[in-house]
Amino acid sequence: MVQRLSRVAVVEEDRCKPKKCGQECKRNCPVVKIGKHCIEVGPKSKSALISEELCIGCGICVKKCPFGAITIINLPKDLDRDTTHRFGPNSFKLHRLPVPRPGQVLGLVGINGIGKSTALNILAGAIKPNLGRFNNPPDWHEILAYFHGSELQNYFKRMVENNLKPIMKPQVEIIHKNRNSCRGIVGQLLDRKDERGTKDQLCNELQLSEIIDREVAKLSGGELQRVGIAAAALQSAEIYMFDEPSSYLDVRQRLNAARVIKSLLRTNSYVIVVEHDLSVLDYMSDYVCCLYGKPGAYGVVTLPFSVREGVNIFLAGFIPTENLRFRDESLTFKIVDAQEDAEIKTYQQYKYPTMSKTIGNFKLTVVEGEFTDSQIVVMLGENGTGKTTFIRMLAGVEKPDTVDGVDIEVPEFYVSYKPQKIALTYPGTVRQFLHEKIRDSYTHPQFVSDVMKPLKMEQLIDQEVLHLSCGQQQRVAICVCLGKPADIYLIDEQSASLDAEQRIVASKVIKRFVLHANKTAFIVEHDFIMATYLADKVIVYEGQPAIDCTANSPQSLLSGMNKFLSHLDITFRRDPTNFRPRINKLESAKDREQKSVGSYYYL
Repeated sequence: MVQRLSRVAVVEEDRCKPKKCGQECKRNCPVVKIGKHCIEVGPKSKSALISEELCIGCGICVKKCPFGAITIINLPKDLDRDTTHRFGPNSFKLHRLPVPRPGQVLGLVGINGIGKSTALNILAGAIKPNLGRFNNPPDWHEILAYFHGSELQNYFKRMVENNLKPIMKPQVEIIHKNRNSCRGIVGQLLDRKDERGTKDQLCNELQLSEIIDREVAKLSGGELQRVGIAAAALQSAEIYMFDEPSSYLDVRQRLNAARVIKSLLRTNSYVIVVEHDLSVLDYMSDYVCCLYGKPGAYGVVTLPFSVREGVNIFLAGFIPTENLRFRDESLTFKIVDAQEDAEIKTYQQYKYPTMSKTIGNFKLTVVEGEFTDSQIVVMLGENGTGKTTFIRMLAGVEKPDTVDGVDIEVPEFYVSYKPQKIALTYPGTVRQFLHEKIRDSYTHPQFVSDVMKPLKMEQLIDQEVLHLSCGQQQRVAICVCLGKPADIYLIDEQSASLDAEQRIVASKVIKRFVLHANKTAFIVEHDFIMATYLADKVIVYEGQPAIDCTANSPQSLLSGMNKFLSHLDITFRRDPTNFRPRINKLESAKDREQKSVGSYYYL
């Protein structure tokens, strides 16, 4: 007997428009032509309905659909028996679940749209797993029998019988949308949440003392993130969940947040974290589950791995325990050779003078420096040290302070600037937006192959700009920034809202573009792995954030990173497999050894 392949058929309801097309999917389906109801579209249907049992996986409907609304995927063998949850017919389904262990931090890593938030909601009790039976959902007795013999059986049993209290810190974007419901002063909000009596300690650790009297509705993304982490950590619960706790935070704040999250561990409590900054995930997790699959179609959770092994499996795109490859190429981080300075001197050199800028009570001093084309300069500093202010001065948006009544002359550069905060309000499709902003570039074959294809613009090209997610808007903004003709490309936090895989792809796109086009890029980046991967030169910011700071002149990656990390009192080593930087645990043998010789950043 031939074993049938299990497959998943997904129809995106927002794209499927049966009244605006000739129902090409149904008309061209070979199974429909022999009289079987493989694809059905009723007169009042909002979208097509595809039978996965009858579908033969020919993919004709996928090619014929004018709106690109259909996805047909042949699943790995035996995966159907592991279906944990499905939202409905022809919709996303999740296979297997992460396995939380009491007294340990579970890290989840995977691309966007793969089911991480769904898994969190199931483990938090917000979604009851239906085991794929969305028409006839099982009761808890059946669900516990399904997970019999696994650690998840004990977990769900405790949840049902002991009524475990879960606390979820959602993504900042969700907090931002709902922050009008959290009206009031930060201090009052934290007082209401303080069930453990640790408010003062947490405010000190998360640097919330300066904003304690501010209104929640007026907080920036990074401030909102820290308040969200504090509000979750102040409550007394058995299950703590944090969805992307490092976004919008600088390196110091990320490490502080990681320490706060680890401090919540008790022998009988669970801590689960979804994180895209791989160095922070590595730092705070005790073990890791990877998620793979097809975004929006299906997601699969791997077995738990040690932190190093789990992150390396995600980067390699290959799971040895399942003998399964889920990505065509592995992601590695080339070590920048300190010997490249000799080559760079042959290129065009630019200089900028010593200058300062005073904004209210804050003063930024920029030490004169020089840079060349075909070079990426990464700015390293805490939030509030003036990185964006320096970028705006180079762009000519901000004028430096006058000295003795004389204006400081900043060389005129043609600049393309991607700001930190992106809120695209264009009332049309991505195609129309690109046509208006970068008409010549987005049709140029070199730009298409170097920038458009890696950033997967063809998937977004016919979508409405207003309906794009934060990560999709970020990809469009990077594309538009690189598509404008300029001498200098100023990119502020290109990793924000992107998943771990997209961050690496976006970094490779920028690096390749800068080299091929003989341009210069100044980049603000808080994801340490991406910063070290991108940087040819580093500008280190010193001083007291929001009061008085200095931007040093560009220096080599090794000396710049050593200087920056010495301020943070942390050390990095390199993973021998893929060369990614890994944070040493504080006071570990490796940490003490590197600090003793002043080698905070290890090449």
